[in-house]
Amino acid sequence: AQVNIWRVVVASGRRAPELAGAVFPGLGHVLTVLIVLGGLAFNIGNVAGAGLGLDALAGVPVVWGAGISGALSAMLFMSREAGKTMDRVARALGFLMILLTGWVAFSAHPPVLQALKHTFWPEKIDMLAVLTIVGGTVGGYISFAGAHRLLAAGIKGNSHVPLATKSAFTGIGVATLMRGLLFLAAIGVVAGGAAIDPANPPASIFAVAGEAGYRFFGLVMWSAAVTSVLGCSFTSVSFLTASFPALLKYEKPLLLGFILFSTLAFAAFGKPVQALIIAGALNGLILPLALAALLLAAR
Repeated sequence: AQVNIWRVVVASGRRAPELAGAVFPGLGHVLTVLIVLGGLAFNIGNVAGAGLGLDALAGVPVVWGAGISGALSAMLFMSREAGKTMDRVARALGFLMILLTGWVAFSAHPPVLQALKHTFWPEKIDMLAVLTIVGGTVGGYISFAGAHRLLAAGIKGNSHVPLATKSAFTGIGVATLMRGLLFLAAIGVVAGGAAIDPANPPASIFAVAGEAGYRFFGLVMWSAAVTSVLGCSFTSVSFLTASFPALLKYEKPLLLGFILFSTLAFAAFGKPVQALIIAGALNGLILPLALAALLLAAR
């Protein structure tokens, strides 16, 4: 889905709402409403993830950590260079995180054959879990984030479709590798008798890597969550300005307001794990409509 969306957007040089509107009048506005609502849900989850990261990194209470992260995200939007630096740091930390997760998965001695068997032949299919995983991976704004950023960088037209395809496959490949390693690490830790903390499930997996591993996980999760806040806000607002061009001159206030609302909403909700699950499930429902609209536009 993500590869097809990126290819269509880059080839046409038009943002997703414009393409959807060309298929059926008003469809672009419908897609914008869905993406923005899903983006708000996702951003609340992103802010929650940042709070969980600071909790693991420095013991900061999750709600306070979310507030600090939201404020920092807003500041990064005010500085273009700071945002670029954050992207580079997040990529470097992500590479180290893959190595750490691989080490934890190897050290935990997960039942690999059993895990592979039940990956393809599960004893029970939980549709909510499937929807949440798909939505959290490629649902909602995620499918459009990279494509809209490529357009913003001036990368568009048929000549750039191979680049868009390569970029999409690279992102999907890295995400799949990370999720696979994290799954094996979790299975291994649980099979070894360790308990998973329901308040911060992913962090508790890395407790087997010792204090340093646990803190490093917090740093990586925090940096990834903050960059996700930036990406989600940018993409959601890009949908608004594409559907309502008059809003373009208010782009920066809209970005800051999007982050502020997400942060305050999480502070009121205060359940980080549930926020992430709800965001994934909701955005999984949006994916089929978004993909169908763009595939029709490609015709």
